[in-house]
Amino acid sequence: MYLEIVSPEATLFSGEVISVTVPGINGEFQMLQNHAPIVSLLQEGKVKVKGTMHIEEDYASKFTKDQDGNTVLEISSGTVELKDNKVIVLAD
Repeated sequence: MYLEIVSPEATLFSGEVISVTVPGINGEFQMLQNHAPIVSLLQEGKVKVKGTMHIEEDYASKFTKDQDGNTVLEISSGTVELKDNKVIVLAD
């Protein structure tokens, strides 16, 4: 599935990934290939991405790795939309 992570400053990442886990306002949830369409508000927490991510050098400092090998981005709030295997995370 295709993931785009957009912040007010720039597009931090765009590319193919295996899964995305986000901190929804009703709890953390994961999206995989062929997930039903969804739009949700996000709260403070971690966006976790499974898959090989090639992050531009300018934005690499915003991302970390967790013990499971996922790429992690800390956010304070945002929204997520998934439709037709394309996930867009608008992160603050």
